[in-house]
Amino acid sequence: MRIAGLAGVVPSEAVRRCYRHLDAEAPDDYRQLAALLVDDWCRRGVATAGIGGGQGVGKSTLGRLITEAGTVFGTRVEVLSIDDFYLTKEERLRLAETVHPLLATRGPPGTHAVERLRDAMAALRQPGLVEVPCFDKGKDTRSGFARIDGGVDVVVLEGWCVGAPVAGLPIDEPINALEREHDGDGRWRRHVEAVLAGPYAKLNDDLETLVFLKVPGLAAVRRWRLQQEGERPRDQRLSSAEVNRFVAHYERITRRMLGMLPSTADVVVELDDDHRVSGLRFRTTPSRR
Repeated sequence: MRIAGLAGVVPSEAVRRCYRHLDAEAPDDYRQLAALLVDDWCRRGVATAGIGGGQGVGKSTLGRLITEAGTVFGTRVEVLSIDDFYLTKEERLRLAETVHPLLATRGPPGTHAVERLRDAMAALRQPGLVEVPCFDKGKDTRSGFARIDGGVDVVVLEGWCVGAPVAGLPIDEPINALEREHDGDGRWRRHVEAVLAGPYAKLNDDLETLVFLKVPGLAAVRRWRLQQEGERPRDQRLSSAEVNRFVAHYERITRRMLGMLPSTADVVVELDDDHRVSGLRFRTTPSRR
């Protein structure tokens, strides 16, 4: 297993067995990563985990493989996406009217139902049915709800801003055209930072361990996000210019995550320009089974 070599560990037979049982059509690097992560969580008794990283890095793919890996290890893993907890279009339009127009665009802190997400994560650890929302990105609003059986061993939350740290430096100066042209007074930035330091910080505190998928840079995020658009129905795709504007909403916090999380996340997964794992660091090294 190539990735295990990057991590400086020899994969156990349990990890190798798990890897062999995962979807053979999925990226090989992510199959190995999923097996290593679930092995680590099982060994350490982790109950809640987070996966953060830029748009298009493959968080959803990794989440699906982690669920499969849990089955192989005999551990029930439920992966939630922070994207499914976006506020509805109507709720964001109300925020756009009352707080700042940029809050109409989903994505940045302030556009998620964080308390509902925290409640769902806690409820999934207990027996009983748990209702979670489903979000349709093509229609840009909530599409319904799913009911999940509780009593889960490991609840995993994946999302671009999962684990995002609060600002340690002034946010007064705009960093891109979007901020200069649409948030010249910094009102939107201040709101985003306030909620990031409030409910989102509490959400991050709920996580026992954090995996950071480190992109090579913002250019890769834009390119991979545009590739994702190619998978959507043609009438729902964003153009290259629209993708660039959309990603600009995420740029400030993405840059902050790139600068800070490599030294604080429990697991750092470095991705190269070809979307392959080029480095892997465990702060807590998985044991050999």
